[in-house]
Amino acid sequence: MNEIQWNNRFNIGVEIIDKAHRRLFSIIGKLVLLNEDATKQQHACREGIKFFKSYTLKHFVEEEAYMESIGYSEYAMHKSLHDNMRDNTLPALERELEEQNYSTEAVHHFLGLCIGWLNGHIMVEDYAISGKTARKWVHQASDDETASLEKAILQTLRQLYHVDAELVSLRYGGEDFTSGNALCYRLTYLTQNEKKLQIFFLYEEPLVLHMLSRLLGRQVLRIDKTVVHALMALSQKFMECVRTHFELPDTYRLHKEDVLTFEQLVRAFDREYPHHSLLFNVEKKGYFGFCVI
Repeated sequence: MNEIQWNNRFNIGVEIIDKAHRRLFSIIGKLVLLNEDATKQQHACREGIKFFKSYTLKHFVEEEAYMESIGYSEYAMHKSLHDNMRDNTLPALERELEEQNYSTEAVHHFLGLCIGWLNGHIMVEDYAISGKTARKWVHQASDDETASLEKAILQTLRQLYHVDAELVSLRYGGEDFTSGNALCYRLTYLTQNEKKLQIFFLYEEPLVLHMLSRLLGRQVLRIDKTVVHALMALSQKFMECVRTHFELPDTYRLHKEDVLTFEQLVRAFDREYPHHSLLFNVEKKGYFGFCVI
């Protein structure tokens, strides 16, 4: 990973917020360098990541206080993004780090997701505080609806792939968390009135190899066209299973399916952020995302 440096395009024009963001980028940059030095990696990363978390939570409190002081109209939505990072994402990443003894792979997962989240959050949600851009998270699903979808996904992962998973984020926004490549698959549903519903599946490549090896009873070593087509068929079945646990209108019928690059997925999110966007760590083998637009 290249050295992380501050870019003035991240300035939103509020000194207390910009100062904190510069500090967070500095901490991440040091963690990247430490992770590449085998002699310092484990202990230094362990302490550095604790400091990153502590400073991040302090920054959230300060930023929320600022939003309240100016009467920011979207305070509740913005705070929910902070809460998700604090209560779901960071604890899940910390558990992975501890369980894998701060392995290079686990630290890459941590840094990749935090770098992606920080970039996206600043450029969209924090810019909206100063009126420089429109906020993107406009859908506030109910707690019951989100919990129902989470339960449906976990049940389907067990039923279809025989794997267990841990929730990492309820607000996955297209961050590049992968240590390698990701497979992205989209199902597009339409009603008779052309109302559209898109379901995005995101699989980290090591996870695909792990799940298909388990299903086939032999080791799958690489992603080829056979694997991609198998995953497409399994994803359609996954959606059928989810619909038995999580209510979706019967008026939607499958219109088309396509495989996307990760960049195409991010562009889709740039046009419209999802109604639901959940990210899971599946048996510490890789990440799985399920997003509804």
